[in-house]
Amino acid sequence: MGGEKYMEEGDLQLIRKLIPKDKELKRLWDEHLDFEEKLDQLNKRRYLSTEEDMRRKEIQKLKLSGKDMIEEILRKYRGV
Repeated sequence: MGGEKYMEEGDLQLIRKLIPKDKELKRLWDEHLDFEEKLDQLNKRRYLSTEEDMRRKEIQKLKLSGKDMIEEILRKYRGV
């Protein structure tokens, strides 16, 4: 499963367990993986146009926002 670069192992295990039961978590996780893939592709380029750099920054913001929402869902399941 991708998206593991920036997530703790305990969180990843919980996500894997909850995805089949929680449609919103699955949607957010799929989106997170998609953003990660797009960022990886942009980051592999030696040069980015101004438009590509702006897109990269926007994807980073969206990914961070989605990660915050994923963490909020995980907190609910942990009862924190």
